[in-house]
Amino acid sequence: MQDVVLFEELNAGDKVIGVATLNSEKSLNALSLAMAEKLLPQLKKWAEDDKVACVWLQGAGEKAFCAGGDIVAMYKAMQAEPGKLVEEVENFFTQEYQLDYFIQTFPKPLICWGDGIVMGGGMGLMNGASHRIVTERSLLAMPEVTIGLYPDVGATYFLNRMPRGCGLFLGITGATMNANDALYLNLADHFVGHESKESILNKLKEVQWGNTEALNKQKVTDLLSDVASSDPTALPTPQVEPHQKLITELTTGNDIGEIVERIVSDETDDKWLARARKNLANGCPFTSHLVWNQLQQGSDLSLADCFRLELTLSCNCAVRGDFAEGIRALLIDKDKNPQWQHSSVAEVPAEEIDAFFLPPWGERTHPLADLDK
Repeated sequence: MQDVVLFEELNAGDKVIGVATLNSEKSLNALSLAMAEKLLPQLKKWAEDDKVACVWLQGAGEKAFCAGGDIVAMYKAMQAEPGKLVEEVENFFTQEYQLDYFIQTFPKPLICWGDGIVMGGGMGLMNGASHRIVTERSLLAMPEVTIGLYPDVGATYFLNRMPRGCGLFLGITGATMNANDALYLNLADHFVGHESKESILNKLKEVQWGNTEALNKQKVTDLLSDVASSDPTALPTPQVEPHQKLITELTTGNDIGEIVERIVSDETDDKWLARARKNLANGCPFTSHLVWNQLQQGSDLSLADCFRLELTLSCNCAVRGDFAEGIRALLIDKDKNPQWQHSSVAEVPAEEIDAFFLPPWGERTHPLADLDK
């Protein structure tokens, strides 16, 4: 049985570079519970090891960094006990968010090689890295609207920090983004051609590492900026920025039902917008309400509180939402014909949405209560 995460230490003078590789090419390196359980303790070990100068995080193969979370196991557990918060669901999201938060607060340079597909759970891993690299092959998205979930893995935090209206639009449509879009939306820091990977790793081995976090992060920034400036690879054509004015107009308002109707009814002749409209029209009605509320409630929350909010929402999506049905339609039966509980965003009662924000732990302490301690 293969290791789901591969760990390696590259010699870099009197230091080493820790390399972690998500190793599940068949699933496009989808993040599993087993991966999270291996990755988190190793990152903690590297954080405390003075010999480790920086960490490089990548996916195996050429197609994907990480295409999302491995949700099939959760589906099987939900099917066995419908309407209950099953251990597999709570454990997966708890471990995933602990990992994401640790990456966000990692004390050394942590470089994410975001080549290929970066979606869902992959966005959570990449977004927290101190140095996020995209290539001409990068394809990013938070496509949870298609499976009855909502953008989690810290999206409450990072969607709120995008140009006006973009967080809501991308959250409810699941629209894809390329490297150019990622730079515009602050989802990436550097763009290089995919063939530059070995060159970057070799240059990292030659860095004269300093004694402070800030200095070493600046050294990595300078290195990556230098490589990017001489890289001849052309950036893909932007998809988001040219539509910024329209996105702002479509998402302005105080009623999510009206905003969704406005987006779906828009007739702008553009393939990217057309796909986004189709995703929204066919997507889970709960999702639009959850995104609308999470962005409003999360606008002033700390990063840790954002993850706490998301754990509540994610577990409730499994208990009372359309999460299981979304997984069934897309990944189990693959009929791509989910039977959502409501036929439209406008039909979802407010009290049903309010219930998603109620902690499902009973008398227990929130599983992420100590996240920032």
